[in-house]
Amino acid sequence: MTHKSREAYKTIGEVVKILGLKTRRGKNLPTHTIRFWEKEFKQIKPKILSGNRRYYDEKNIKLIKKVHFLLKEQGMTINGVKKLLNNHEPLKLDENLNHSINANKLLDKIKNISDIVKKIKNIK
Repeated sequence: MTHKSREAYKTIGEVVKILGLKTRRGKNLPTHTIRFWEKEFKQIKPKILSGNRRYYDEKNIKLIKKVHFLLKEQGMTINGVKKLLNNHEPLKLDENLNHSINANKLLDKIKNISDIVKKIKNIK
């Protein structure tokens, strides 16, 4: 079994920066959110070395990106994300898929607004 070099692993603070995770006020997302996700999603398994410092490899970082996308961008619940992750089928969340999902949501909202405007016009 080969081991990755230490450069391949990132600290929890570096993961926050890599993912660009922000609070609603635009500040970096606190690291406790990632630690909470570790407890909720057993698939996230950082290496814990001396001083209880966490180190994440590329696989874990990709998984955290998926969790973040599903929870924050798609509005899924923790239980919903757990079911997806436990499905054992690969999640394909590339940028094109992300954009098409967001575009479909936007088109649905535009249609709903259009329907409301038509109803308002008919009230006259």
